[in-house]
Amino acid sequence: MGWPFIGETLEFLSPHRSNSIGTFLQQRCSRYGKVFKSHLFGSPAIVSCDNEFNMFILQNEGKLFQASYPKAMQGILGQYSLLIVSGEHHRKLRGIAVSFSAMSKSSPVFHSRIEKLAFSMFESWRGRREISFLEEMKKFTLSLMVKTVLSIDPEEPVAMRFLQDFRTYMKGFISLPLNVPGSAYAKAVKARARLSRTVKEIIKQREMTTTTPAPARTCSNDGNCGDGITTTSSGEENGDFLEVILSKHSSIRQMNDDEKVSSVLDIVLGGYETTSTLISLIVYFLHRSPAALLAFKEEHEAIRRNKGKGQPLGWEDYQKMDFTRNVTKEAVRCGNLVKFLHRKALQDVEFKGHLIPRGWKVLPVLAGPNLDSSLHHDHLQFNPWRWTEDKEIGKKTMGYGGGPRVCPGSDLAKVMVAFFLHHLVLTYRWKVKEDEYPIAYPYVEFRNGLHVEIEPVESHV
Repeated sequence: MGWPFIGETLEFLSPHRSNSIGTFLQQRCSRYGKVFKSHLFGSPAIVSCDNEFNMFILQNEGKLFQASYPKAMQGILGQYSLLIVSGEHHRKLRGIAVSFSAMSKSSPVFHSRIEKLAFSMFESWRGRREISFLEEMKKFTLSLMVKTVLSIDPEEPVAMRFLQDFRTYMKGFISLPLNVPGSAYAKAVKARARLSRTVKEIIKQREMTTTTPAPARTCSNDGNCGDGITTTSSGEENGDFLEVILSKHSSIRQMNDDEKVSSVLDIVLGGYETTSTLISLIVYFLHRSPAALLAFKEEHEAIRRNKGKGQPLGWEDYQKMDFTRNVTKEAVRCGNLVKFLHRKALQDVEFKGHLIPRGWKVLPVLAGPNLDSSLHHDHLQFNPWRWTEDKEIGKKTMGYGGGPRVCPGSDLAKVMVAFFLHHLVLTYRWKVKEDEYPIAYPYVEFRNGLHVEIEPVESHV
């Protein structure tokens, strides 16, 4: 059970390559089996690397188990975050996110935003031979989500403040929970408060825009109305997330301001952090698998040949990206975007001879089944074809969680990833530095930020 109070938490969180479960789990599973007890995050805990047990935990959310994140995380996320709330409250807030994701993933407006920001980023790379790829992807995904959620362009002053505060806010997730002046955690708490004020001000302005009749204006085709305001600034034409929350025809207008703020930050957080890391993982793994990279490029060249010069991608194109989706799923399996989840037992639970006492923490380790040699042939090998060859693989991996708390925006993220990589693979060749590899902190980073050498290829747009 480790040391008093801290138990084995430091060993459990010790950084390691994300395409492994790490020394701590390897040693414990070898000695005690895939399910064992420990003392983590200030509480006695059951740790599971067992696929069947993990599914049991996640499928019984709200019945036998409940989300239970450390208080330090609650201080950053806020009391209304999707990660924190449970029961009917969680179902209501999650439903909003699911609806928006389903609406946006096939939206030409959303697709256009992805491509526009991608082209802008590629233009900024002109003349450069090396980039810090993960950092570039964080800029891309954060700008895209702020535009999608709040209809704010990255160049606007309010967007720049939002982006800066959000980056500070994110650093708090991987910091020691010391709420003392100057600490990363304290800065994150303050950044979260500033983000809350910013979003509330945007909500107030939006509500004034939608409730106060505006004088008639003559606007050009590009939305410029000659008064410094564009027709997209209210979000009505764009169908942004804030519009969904504030819709006069929606019961979710009954949400209080803090709930609305948390919903906005949850959507931005989900689309920013994991998506930027996922794109980076794909670039990393493809570089190390020439056969997969060739098949990946051929799929996108075929899609591009069937489109006119400059013609944008659409939903029908995404549906043709079968190998790309397999590459994405395999990168999630090998790279382990989310190593583990926080749960607690609501009552005494017995499963397969294991007794979990009421109130104990339960940590399903998603990386366990993903990298289990008894479930996957050549389990450490990046092999996108396994997703076609093994018809049961979906039941043996847990990339996006499971049960009622499965990631509500995963389908939207997959479209973002596919569209960006379509243009990347047809615009640039890349080479990952040999000393780069993904590390679980437990959130995935790269050893040196994923430094990549780039070389342009003939334009395809």
